[in-house]
Amino acid sequence: MTPNQTDRIATQVINFLVLIVVLILFFLLGDIILSGFPHISWHFLTSPSSSFSAGGGIRDQLFNSLYLLVLTLIISFPLALGSAIYLSEYAGNNWRTGLIRTAIEVLSSLPSVVVGLFGYLLFVIEFHMGFSILSGAIALTFFNLPLLVRSIEGSLHAVPDSQREAGISLGLSNWRTIRGIILPAALPGILTGIILSAGRVFGEAAALIYTAGQSAPILNYSNWNPTDSSSFLNPMRPAETLAVHIWKVNTEGVTPDAVSISAGASAVLIIVILLFNFGARAIGNHMYKKMTGGK
Repeated sequence: MTPNQTDRIATQVINFLVLIVVLILFFLLGDIILSGFPHISWHFLTSPSSSFSAGGGIRDQLFNSLYLLVLTLIISFPLALGSAIYLSEYAGNNWRTGLIRTAIEVLSSLPSVVVGLFGYLLFVIEFHMGFSILSGAIALTFFNLPLLVRSIEGSLHAVPDSQREAGISLGLSNWRTIRGIILPAALPGILTGIILSAGRVFGEAAALIYTAGQSAPILNYSNWNPTDSSSFLNPMRPAETLAVHIWKVNTEGVTPDAVSISAGASAVLIIVILLFNFGARAIGNHMYKKMTGGK
């Protein structure tokens, strides 16, 4: 067998394997969306859930998921960005760096239910924060940090050293080189890490059962006072997210239309994740072109 024939066979095998992965993805997404889309309506999206009677919606659960995602990213992204910059640009090859990387690997291997129980014991019980959005956001920060740190660090490493050398040759300090040259060039990779972590946070259920809770109190969307218990912006209130609601409906639901609610909520969950991915990529590409002067 000639090298060209071997290369063609290897290329065809790789393309076939990629095709299988793509088909599996489209099959899963298509099955969930096609099964649930007929149950999605404006009433379904804007009505509160119902525990016993049919016709309930997912308004509060959908907002809770989005609110929790925003809070988690606000907490975790600065920590992950700072850690990634340190590991990529400042840390030496010594025991301290090895210890940090080992801690990140150990944290990434923890099951989400263990993170949830840790958050329950520490934040809900010990710190008396109760079941709340903030407890869930902090717990998901532990769950989210390893993925964010590794993806951001990888995107920083991918920037050619010639760009660092160019900044130093212009007399820029190390920090100004990182801020003005390295970070803009690494923006697409950073954005990919944010998208991956956001999808993971939005679909998480196990950790939130023990931290954010399983109840969805009645919210007043005209109350903008975050210290009021009825305000939709109050971070200290319990909040059942969309993923937790899907799990609860499938395991404990007694409503006559539990199957329809579960299918519709699952489709909404997938659609929101897809919209977030496409929207974040569009915004990131626009920012990248603006920051790097590309067209």
